[in-house]
Amino acid sequence: MAKLTVSEHFVTAALSGAKKKGYNTSNMLLEAGIEPELMLQQGARVTDKQYTRLMQIIWNTMEDEYMGFASTKSKPGTFATMCYLTIHCNTLESVFKRADAFYNLFEKPVSMALSRDEEQARLTIVFDEQLDDPYHFLQESLLVIWHRFSCWLTGKRIMLDSVSFNYPEPPHIDEYKHLFHCPLTFNQPCTQLVFSARYLQETIIRDEPELKSFLKSSPANLLGKPDDYNSYTSRIRQQIGRDLREELPDFETVSAELNLSPQTLRRRLKEENTSYQEIKDNIRRDQSIYHLSRMDFSINEIAHLVGFTEPSTFHRAFKKWTGLTPGAYRQGER
Repeated sequence: MAKLTVSEHFVTAALSGAKKKGYNTSNMLLEAGIEPELMLQQGARVTDKQYTRLMQIIWNTMEDEYMGFASTKSKPGTFATMCYLTIHCNTLESVFKRADAFYNLFEKPVSMALSRDEEQARLTIVFDEQLDDPYHFLQESLLVIWHRFSCWLTGKRIMLDSVSFNYPEPPHIDEYKHLFHCPLTFNQPCTQLVFSARYLQETIIRDEPELKSFLKSSPANLLGKPDDYNSYTSRIRQQIGRDLREELPDFETVSAELNLSPQTLRRRLKEENTSYQEIKDNIRRDQSIYHLSRMDFSINEIAHLVGFTEPSTFHRAFKKWTGLTPGAYRQGER
C-alpha cells in the first residue's frame, strides 16, 4: 500500500503541550527524523512512520499520555493497561463500559461517555476541566484512537454516521476528510462520534498475543493513518499500490475490481468526503514526500517514479500539494 503522510498542522498541535511545558521540541522532532525547519513551512508533511515515532517520543519524554494538555498526567502504559483489561470483553459495548470503569479509578480531565438509543450510539467527550489545548488536539486524538481501536477489536469497519465538534471549523478542514469519512459539523454543543447502535453488539475477535503486537506501535500509529480501517479510500490505495510509473487504472476498472458500479463507488467515495482524483493525487503526493525524505533518487527520478513524464509538471503539482517545490522540501528535510 502507498505510504501515507501527515500535515504539519498535526505535528505542531501534537507538540504544543510540550512546548508550553518548556520541553525542547526541536530535539523531539530530530529524534523522530523530522527537520524542525521543515515544520515552519505551511503545507509541509511528514511520513506516517515519522509521526508515529514523534507521538511515542512525546509520551515517553513527558511521561504523560495527555501530552501536557491537562492539569494532571496520565502515566505511560495507562492506555495499554486498559487494553489488556478490555481485550477479554465479549462485545464492543462491554469494552466501552469496562474502559470507562477503568479510567474512573483516576483523575481524568477528559473522558469518553457512551450513550445510545434504539438506532444510534454516541461516544461523547466529557470534560471535567478546561484543557489547555488551543488546537483541540487531545480530543481529536481521542476520537480517532477510539474509532480505530474499535475497528481493530472487531475486525470490522465501523462506519460513522457523523462527527460533531464543539468549536468552529478550522482552516485545515480538508485534513479531516481522511480522519473521519462521514459528515462533519462544527460549533455544536459537544464533540462526539455517532454510529449505528448495532455495532455495539459486534464480537471482539482479538486476543492477548495480537494485542501485544498491536501495542508495539499503538495508539501512536492509529493517529498516523489518515485512512479508515477498510474504507473504500484505503482499499483503492491498496489496489493502486506503490508503483506509480505506469498509468493508473481508470475509474471503471477500479470499480469493477471492487465489484461495484461506477455510480455506486462514486457515491461511496462522496460519503467518505473524497474522490478518485483526490485519492490519486494524495498517493502521488505521499510517495513523493517519502522519496524526497530519502536520498536514493534525484528529483527528476522521483518525478518518473510517481508517474510524471515531465519534471516541470511534477514541480508544479508538488508545489500545489504542499506549497513547496520538491527541491525546497528536500532541503528542509536535511
